[in-house]
Amino acid sequence: MFQKLSAVAVLFVGAASLFALPVLAADVSAEINNATMHAGLAARGTDIATVHTHLHHAVNCLVGPGGQGFDAKELNPCANNGAGAIPDSTNASTKQALQAALAKAENGLGATDVTTARQEATATVAVLKGIK
Repeated sequence: MFQKLSAVAVLFVGAASLFALPVLAADVSAEINNATMHAGLAARGTDIATVHTHLHHAVNCLVGPGGQGFDAKELNPCANNGAGAIPDSTNASTKQALQAALAKAENGLGATDVTTARQEATATVAVLKGIK
């Protein structure tokens, strides 16, 4: 009896695994592209609120939901791409460049005038575009 139950259990588990949801692989390139796009939108913002909003979006793409600086009250345009470009990156030089872009974006978030915030957003874009 026990062997029949064990065989049924193994069959059930095996069949259930066929219907398991696929694990989404991280797409660092998409995360970087999204961060670049939102930093670019920030660089073109006409008021400080718009600049800050899009910089938050870029930061969220860079650090991901588990990262320092992630703002759950802001959009995470990379929610379906992975855990954030920085945690998902496996290349040391890419990770270093992403950290530099994050620092620029954070500088922009800390700025209280639109000109400085836009300059930092533009610098964020430049760093992100330089990543190969």
